[in-house]
Amino acid sequence: MKLKPISDTGLAVTPLCFGTAGLGDMPDTYGYSVDENRARATVRAIFDSPINFLDTSRNYGLGRSEERIGAVIRERGGLPEGFVLSTKLDRDMETGRFDAARVRESIEESLEVLGLDCIPLLHLHDPEYARDLGEITCDGGALDALFRLKEEGLAQAVGLAMGRLDVMEPILRERPFDALINHNRFTLLNRAAQGMFADAAARGIAVLNAAPYAGGVFAKGAAAMPRITYQEASDEALEPVRQIEALCARYGVAPGAAALHFSMNAPQVTSTIVGVSKPERVAQTLEWASVDIPADMAQALNGLAYSTQDPEANRVYRPA
Repeated sequence: MKLKPISDTGLAVTPLCFGTAGLGDMPDTYGYSVDENRARATVRAIFDSPINFLDTSRNYGLGRSEERIGAVIRERGGLPEGFVLSTKLDRDMETGRFDAARVRESIEESLEVLGLDCIPLLHLHDPEYARDLGEITCDGGALDALFRLKEEGLAQAVGLAMGRLDVMEPILRERPFDALINHNRFTLLNRAAQGMFADAAARGIAVLNAAPYAGGVFAKGAAAMPRITYQEASDEALEPVRQIEALCARYGVAPGAAALHFSMNAPQVTSTIVGVSKPERVAQTLEWASVDIPADMAQALNGLAYSTQDPEANRVYRPA
């Protein structure tokens, strides 16, 4: 796959990235558990694939995702050559504290469990859930500390990873981020982040679009997984999904492939983050990425109605 640059940092990534939140064993979010052996096998499959990009976080599974990835990195004697690992600074999960001191604690925890001296791509994560946004944005706060880590060589590139656009957009405008991650807000069902993505791309910020399957429903199907953005969905909420599934059936294309190509074909998107939690999903993602989407099918999909409202406005967030 053709590599795309992360701003002017020297990093370049494939148009697909594997997300590993599920490897932290988060059944409250995803509806299933992932044990240690399955998680490590998935990481091995990622490293053996043509994809050079993996995303995790300090708080996925309260540290389990990073720990399991770190075990495979050590097993391999380090990251594969040219591989870009993305992780995130996180608040104290008990108190919500997210000041400059917490930034230092979080990066030290990540470096230790991952077995790395430098994080290729480091994001500040989910400030909307912190106890006080002011201690993040103030002079000497968490954001200043994030950029200091780049100056000190502990991170090669820095980004902002979060959901709520009303909080995210002002922060993006104020800082010279190299990348951003937003999830569930640029999919076949929702375009809430469309304007922000276009503005960021025009400024040279790498746009990483996460959760193209709307939390998994396009990957597993509305019948098997009646959940949208990690929440149980009503029949009314699932109706747009069923319309897309019916259209895909007429063309013989998997809905997951259609959802993936929607993101991958968007010119403002640098890379699409697809969550995987078993080796078979790595292979399936690569297969879907290679599917040829007929032009008239793509046009029909683009003609369907979509929402621009916050898809996670009523989400109950359970990071463990």
